[in-house]
Amino acid sequence: MRQSVKEVAVGGVVFAAFAAIVVFSFAARDMAARATETGYDLTATFNRIDGLAVGSSVRLGGVQIGAVKSLSLDKHFRAVALLHVDTDVALPADTSIAIHTDGLFGSKYLELEPGGDPEPFKNGDSIQFTQDALLVGDLLDLIIAQGRARLSADKEKKAAP
Repeated sequence: MRQSVKEVAVGGVVFAAFAAIVVFSFAARDMAARATETGYDLTATFNRIDGLAVGSSVRLGGVQIGAVKSLSLDKHFRAVALLHVDTDVALPADTSIAIHTDGLFGSKYLELEPGGDPEPFKNGDSIQFTQDALLVGDLLDLIIAQGRARLSADKEKKAAP
C-alpha cells in the first residue's frame, strides 16, 4: 500500500512538472510575440532561405530584437522575408543580414550586422546586403573536395623523384 502511494505521488509530481513546462513555454512564446508588437517592419531578399521559418528570431549581437513575420517569393522567384524589429533598435540603413544556424544542425535565425550610415531604417525599408543560408551538405561537399585535392597532391609529391 505504501509503495503505491509513493508511485502516485511521484507520478503527480512528474505530471505537474510537465504541465508547468508546457504552460511556461506557451507563456514565453506569447511574451515574445507581445514584446515585438511595437516596432517596424523590414524586408530582406535572399536566393535561398533553407530552414528559415515564420517566427524565427532576428538577432543583433546574439540578442533577439525581432522575428520573421512572413516568407514569400518575389516575381523573380527569390525568397523575401518580412521582419519585425523592436522600436528601440534604430538600425543604420546600410545594415547587412545573414542567415545563421544555431549549432551544426540547429534552427535557422537572422543575424544583423549594423553598418555606419547615420540614417536609420524606416518602416517598410528593404535590407540591401543579404547573405543566403549555408547548407550543411554543401559545406561537407566542399570539405570532401578539399580533402581529395590534398590527398592527390600528397600522392603526386611522393611519386615524384
